[in-house]
Amino acid sequence: MSAAATLTGPWRGLSRTVWILVVARAVNRIGAFTLPFLGVVLTVEFGASLGQTGLILAVFGAATIPSRLLGGQLADRLGRRLTIVLGLSGCAIAQLWIALSHTLWSAVLATILLGLAFEIYEPPSQAMIADVTEPSDRPAAYGLYSAALAAAGVLAGLLAAALSHWDLRWLFVADAITCLSCAALVALVLRTDLQHAEEAPTSTVSVWRDRRLLLLLAGGTIFATVYMQIIIGLPLTLLEQGLPKSGIGIILAISATTLIAAQRLLRVQHLDDFRSISIGYVLLAAGLVVCAVAGTLAVFVIAAILWSLGDLFLLTRYLTQASGLAPDQARGRYLAVFGLSWGIATTIAPLTVTQLLESAGPTGLWLTSAAVAVALAILQPWFRKRLAPA
Repeated sequence: MSAAATLTGPWRGLSRTVWILVVARAVNRIGAFTLPFLGVVLTVEFGASLGQTGLILAVFGAATIPSRLLGGQLADRLGRRLTIVLGLSGCAIAQLWIALSHTLWSAVLATILLGLAFEIYEPPSQAMIADVTEPSDRPAAYGLYSAALAAAGVLAGLLAAALSHWDLRWLFVADAITCLSCAALVALVLRTDLQHAEEAPTSTVSVWRDRRLLLLLAGGTIFATVYMQIIIGLPLTLLEQGLPKSGIGIILAISATTLIAAQRLLRVQHLDDFRSISIGYVLLAAGLVVCAVAGTLAVFVIAAILWSLGDLFLLTRYLTQASGLAPDQARGRYLAVFGLSWGIATTIAPLTVTQLLESAGPTGLWLTSAAVAVALAILQPWFRKRLAPA
């Protein structure tokens, strides 16, 4: 692409399908402001004890792991479009079930169903982006996807704060409506874009036998764990520093803005996946080091800008690598397996954060995380050799 074309915008030339997917996913993400209230509803509305609520939420989290694998299987067997519609519809049914429940056991069953449907959307949507995008354009396409989710996540938080005085059951009804709206958009507007994907024969490829995918999964899991450590550890660090609770909202908003504003960097042509990942880890490490020495909200904002620039490269390039490893008819399953990194990280990160905070304090947590990021940056030439085509 010429320099002139690059200057016109980082998303120039992306498929109409990509834009529709991004819009649908962003709307769905905005509607997901109910999740932070799930524990509150179980406790207040259904009388669950704190121990019961914790167990129910843990079961929900565990259910999202097979949900993602199911999404990958269905994407390759039934087609991307139909799988997305089924996943969103399942989420809507579960949300309405929670809203209409009158007993705890009914709400628990609905919560489990929500977990089983929750991640079905991701593999087919990520695979669909790869289906309709040239390899050179995939970092920009996945960057747009990530930026839209980041922006929608901030808006979801604002909506949650604004609407939390309502009867909380109505929030689940609103979320169900957004799910059904997105399902209708995908079903009606993408009728012909993905015909080649939906008519493709089922692949007999065993994704678990691809050692390159498993290696990429290992690297992606370490990154996802560091990422989740930021999400979990940052509020605790601000509390330790005696900074206002509102600071986390400001920092997350700055982070989302950075992801959007810096998208043009994904079009730098001389950076391949491995160089980009190395740069991403260096920026991430720099942000974590600044976080380790920060004592004011302004310095934490600087740290957030640095680590968000790193996340921009890492989130997009890891997805580009995973989609590039996959045969066309197994792309959904490859991306589903790679996406397990986030479920694993969500399980590991709370343990690593609490252990490091107890043993080494906030400084130790962030410096240890920075050291991991630096090590992964150094290891990228090794990953390049191991992930080369067979």
